[in-house]
Amino acid sequence: MSNRAALLCFTVAALPGIGFAQRGPVAPGARDSAPIDLTGYWVAVVSEDWRHRMATPRKGDYESVPLNAAGRAAAGEWSLDADNAAGLQCKAFGVGGLMRQPGRLHLVWENDDTLRIDFDAGTQTRLLDFGAAAPPEGEKTWQGHSHAEWQRPPGAGGAPVRAQIGNNTGPIAAGGGGRGLRGGPPQPRSISEGGALKVTTTGFRAGYLRKNGVPYGEHATVTEYIHRLPQHPNGDVWLHVVTIVDDPEYLNEPFYTSTHFKREPDGDKWNPTPCKTAPPP
Repeated sequence: MSNRAALLCFTVAALPGIGFAQRGPVAPGARDSAPIDLTGYWVAVVSEDWRHRMATPRKGDYESVPLNAAGRAAAGEWSLDADNAAGLQCKAFGVGGLMRQPGRLHLVWENDDTLRIDFDAGTQTRLLDFGAAAPPEGEKTWQGHSHAEWQRPPGAGGAPVRAQIGNNTGPIAAGGGGRGLRGGPPQPRSISEGGALKVTTTGFRAGYLRKNGVPYGEHATVTEYIHRLPQHPNGDVWLHVVTIVDDPEYLNEPFYTSTHFKREPDGDKWNPTPCKTAPPP
């Protein structure tokens, strides 16, 4: 090789962006970097708000929901017949109230960066996107756009598992949605050993927090923290979901709920049903 040719080869190899340089390691996708496994079939265990979840509450029953004057007025105008006539049967199955519906979840990975949740209640589907945080432009849907991110305990290579509870910040505890259980001692650190999934949802249609027309608006934000709890000594595995609905249109303050699901071995009891609300008693 001539000196001129050798100099040319050296110059090309040294240029940035030319494929001779070694590439750095590729960051793993959300599925490969998951600190906890949320996949499988899960059934809701209704241990609180029984009368608001297992049946349609009477009109005007919005106990424990911090509705403002506009929210109370909207709840007082609710009509199941009017919703059915207008084709709005799924208003109670939108993202703001879906987790509180009795029924089952099926979680699978749609792809490396999208976790899919199917609900048999109302035959609804949510896609939790670990990519773009902003909702895409276009027509709003019942489930909106959900941006997901893993949270890890301190020292585990990620953001600590913490949530804003009122004016305090602390680890999310099971059962009460706060840092302790209704004034009891704080929960053990094992609650969040593996980490949690934080989901922030926007860009949805207005819907109902409860089946009897308790409203949330389309400009609300729904934030969820999903934990897989440590396995019980009897072998049971549970999900704990804290949901925070922040809606200045209809709520005086954020509305918190704490919902539990138990893992099932398979989909033998999976039973998708259409959006339908039974009349109140």
